[in-house]
Formats: sequence, structure tokens, C-alpha cells
Amino acid sequence: MAHTERTPRADQVRLSTVELGNNGPVVGAQGLGCMGMSWAYGPTDAEEARATLERSLELGVTLYDTADVYGAGENEKFLAPFVKAHRDEIVLATKFALGSDPDDPSKRTIRNDPAYIRTSIDASLRRLDVDSVDLYYMHRRDPSVPIEEAVGAMAELVAAGKVKHLGLSEVTADELRAAQSVHPIAAVQSEWSLFSRDIERSVVPAAAELGVALVPYSPLGRGFLTGAFVSADKELSEDDFRRQQPRFTGDNAAANAALLEPVRQVADHHGASLGQIALAWVQRQSETFGLSVVPIPGTRKRNRVEENTAATRIALTEEDLALLEPIASRVSGERYADMSFTSAGRE
Repeated sequence: MAHTERTPRADQVRLSTVELGNNGPVVGAQGLGCMGMSWAYGPTDAEEARATLERSLELGVTLYDTADVYGAGENEKFLAPFVKAHRDEIVLATKFALGSDPDDPSKRTIRNDPAYIRTSIDASLRRLDVDSVDLYYMHRRDPSVPIEEAVGAMAELVAAGKVKHLGLSEVTADELRAAQSVHPIAAVQSEWSLFSRDIERSVVPAAAELGVALVPYSPLGRGFLTGAFVSADKELSEDDFRRQQPRFTGDNAAANAALLEPVRQVADHHGASLGQIALAWVQRQSETFGLSVVPIPGTRKRNRVEENTAATRIALTEEDLALLEPIASRVSGERYADMSFTSAGRE
């Protein structure tokens, strides 16, 4: 079906702020995922990415998200000069747990043992050139290590002054409750979007009950919800991570592209872009579930961060929400080829 994309709303107003859960820092209502600035999504323009960091801060973005696995530490190094220049203005989040198998770099490894955690934070602090990290996430769960043991080691980092707040990523409701019994958890980071709603079954209600914030990653469906591409294997570069994700390739991609039509209808109604409606929907879940929700859309372009932050000022109607509600149940393909790394894969 032919359509004309509207010019996205880009009103230049600073973001409002929100507290990350009952025990976390105050941050802008939308954060910035920094992974793609130097890793995973094909070629990048480092100068434009640096300018994007500066522009995002001007717009009120204060939560910046990276991880030690992004480019084997290169993403943390990339952020270091920006962090140094604005240390008192930003909330810096990084993660540990994911690595590569030395014998087969294409294979992921997951470690949650205390010795690894202690080594990982010291390495991240060196790469980021900081004395402490504001929010330190367990990136993925290794079920062979009791979560109480792993969070206990993370709590020691708080006591040592190396970390200010703790977070978890892709944990189940039971894992979150067990972790919270050891040390306050500020935020849970999991995929949450119009295409990915599995965490609403139990993780989100548990977070609301415990006073923990939700930090949705990939709220734009890794760009698919913006209409930026239709088929990863045909349109994206060979080194683009999205070519490995089932819902973005082959017949799945074609079926999922058709699901964007109601998003277009809502976008037309608001004079907004597809991506802005996807972000406005995620932000709206804060009201639906009664908890702090701070999405971290990733971008490496200034105009996109302007577009994304403007989405926080779009108020979706009940009619809009009704149009968007059925989308997730009709998505073809899993969000990862191996779902065992996710909370949904363990529930």
C-alpha cells in the first residue's frame, strides 16, 4: 500500500525528568542507547555520533547506556570523552555478563560469578575513565549461579564506591524478587515495544510491585518499527546484527511489515513519524502499569534524537491504543534466534 511519511514532530523542548524506581537516580524521561554508535548496526560516522551525544544532552537526555560487550569494550572507550566532559550532568549505565567464546567468537558466553563481576567493573571503569558507574546492570543471567550470590557481589561494588545503583537485564519476575531481597534494584532493562510484549505477563507487574523502573531497550524494534527497513537480509550490511534476528528476515519480515499499517494511521492522526508513535506507546505503559518507564532508543544521528525526544510529548488516545493493541500478538518470528538468553525463555 503506497503511503507518504509525514515530517516528524521535532518541537525543541527539554525532557521532563523521572526517578528510576524507588531507589534510583533522577533521569530524563528518555535515555539513549549508545551501542550502535560503534557496534552491531553496520558502518557509523563517529563525528556525527559524538555530535548526537552532545545534542541529546541539550534536549534533556541524561541516561546513557553502554555495555562491556559492545565492540569488546570499544563502545565504552568511545563514550569516555563525552562522559569526562559532562560527568556531573549524566547518569552512566554499563553492563557485565556477556562475552565471546575465545575458541569461537561467534558464540556468546554468559558469566555471573562474583570473581568475574569484580574483574568486569574494574575493566569498565578503566575504559570509561571514571571512578564509579551510576547504574551497573547484569546484562544476562547465568542460571548456574544463584542470583542472590551474583547480586551480593554487585552489592559489594556499591559498598566499595565503584557503583551507585544496581540493575538487571532480561530477568524473570522470580529472579527480580530474589535479587531485590539482597539489595535494592533500581531498574530492569528488557526489550519492550509494540512488537515485543512478553515482559508484561509477569516481569512488569513484579517491577511495579517492588518499585523498580523499567528501561525498555529496542523500543523501536531495532528500527523496524520506524519503517527504516523491511528486510534485513536484503537491505542491511553484512555485519549488521539484525540479519541474525528471525523477525527481520524472509517471510517473517514481509508479514511483520504489514503490521505497521495501524502505526501509520495513528502517526497520520498526530502528524508524527512511525517511530514517534512507537516511542509514545512505550512511554504510555508507565500509566498503564504504574511504574517508571524510561526507554533507551538507540541512534547515532542528531535529527533522530530530536525526533525521538519529541515523542515524549505525544499523548495517545484510547482509540489510538485500541488500534495498536493487537500488533504484538500477530508478530512472526522470535526476537532472538536463541530465546534462552531472555526472561521469556526461562519463564
